Amino acid sequence: MGRPKRDVRAVAEATTTPPDQLAPSQSLARVVKAEGSNHYACALPDQRSVLVELPARFRNTIWVRRGGYVLVELIPSDARNGKVEGEIVNVVRDEKAWRKQSYWPAAFPLSPYEDSEDEDSTVGKMPPSYSDDEN
Repeated sequence: MGRPKRDVRAVAEATTTPPDQLAPSQSLARVVKAEGSNHYACALPDQRSVLVELPARFRNTIWVRRGGYVLVELIPSDARNGKVEGEIVNVVRDEKAWRKQSYWPAAFPLSPYEDSEDEDSTVGKMPPSYSDDEN
């Protein structure tokens, strides 16, 4: 039996809106790799790599993809058990709204998948064709 729709909607709505401010132990991170068993390798703005766990309320509800952003709560080093260094508190779904917040780190540039006005970009374009006249 699946989860009730009200639970799914509540989790989806919670991930859409960014918080007003972050706690001292929280940080934004970019997902680098899915490690399995609901563990993800993430890169913090200071280029440090951490292993974080996805809590049960997000599992099978919100999908975390490589290159996406998550809000991570880091566990102090004296309270850690094993390799897991933190827990995912929120998943960034509306990246534009999150980027407008004052706590968004400058170390995370715009993703290449986001629409941009840069005409020199070759993302999603066909490679140049070769002319038959050059033979």
